[in-house]
Amino acid sequence: MEELVILVDQDDRQTGVMEKMKAHREAMLHRAFSVFVFNTRGELMLQQRALTKYHSPGLWSNTCCSHPRPGEDTEAAAHRRLVEEMGFDCKLEKAFHFTYKAPFDNDLTEHEVDHVFFGISDKTPVVNREEVESFRFDTLENIKKLMRSKPEQFTVWFRIAFDRVVEFYGNIAGQA
Repeated sequence: MEELVILVDQDDRQTGVMEKMKAHREAMLHRAFSVFVFNTRGELMLQQRALTKYHSPGLWSNTCCSHPRPGEDTEAAAHRRLVEEMGFDCKLEKAFHFTYKAPFDNDLTEHEVDHVFFGISDKTPVVNREEVESFRFDTLENIKKLMRSKPEQFTVWFRIAFDRVVEFYGNIAGQA
């Protein structure tokens, strides 16, 4: 089945749909989401992308990410993909969104309006091996140190979003 993404303008208004790989080859701006799940100790669940992924294989990233399908609400898509990739679901809260454009060595480009969702869960993932090589929990401070010393081990969108994730998480953790 052909996988479609939602094309958008800079204000995240839908302008059409396009086959996913074509959108990445042509660097078309499209809607995406990234999910960051923390455990109750404040550690972030990181995902190592499967070695067979079409870009960024084996890199560490947020808990899960993908694209909503045409006609699918972005938060509903985030829940769907959390179950598909990590084998569990939890309450999610929209945190922020950002736009980025990143070319890859394989002539593909991610050009996305990325909606970021946060969740808290102590559930043990049951990962989908087609999507996920591994996972681990880590503190934000340790991740920050690793990203300074070895940024190439992390996906580009994770590196772009990380400082805002730290800020947002600090705000919600401070309210608890």
